[in-house]
Amino acid sequence: MMLELQKLCFEDLSVGMSEQLVKHVSSSDVVGFAEVSGDRNPIHLSEHFAARTPFKTRIAHGLYTASLISAVLGTRLPGPGAIYLSQTLNFKAPVRIGDDVKVTVTVEELMERGNRARLSCICSVEGNVVLEGEALVKVPSRDEDQSGL
Repeated sequence: MMLELQKLCFEDLSVGMSEQLVKHVSSSDVVGFAEVSGDRNPIHLSEHFAARTPFKTRIAHGLYTASLISAVLGTRLPGPGAIYLSQTLNFKAPVRIGDDVKVTVTVEELMERGNRARLSCICSVEGNVVLEGEALVKVPSRDEDQSGL
């Protein structure tokens, strides 16, 4: 999954703008996230362990799912140059290996002071919300942008 970069400055944003990403969750994604994060909870890595849990199978890390939100923010809406200020996360249901996670990020509010945008963030699997929250990001203005993108 490599999203094409789309750079938007604060002036380009409007309430209601939205971007989506769909990511198929593979076993190698979960193992790789465990290695990078250090979270080796066996519910993510051991089918034998996970079979004895209420989920009955391995599940992806919650923060792996949340990282897909970061992918949208950093590459598409608002894109390169956006600075994460805060993120709320409400986990609603597990994400299993083999699931296709649909991430939707929508501009909810624009605050001219500080060029901040409040965005709703929803992750769903087969139409069921698995994670929801809000992100607050600082977005460069055209005058501030020196990225060359």
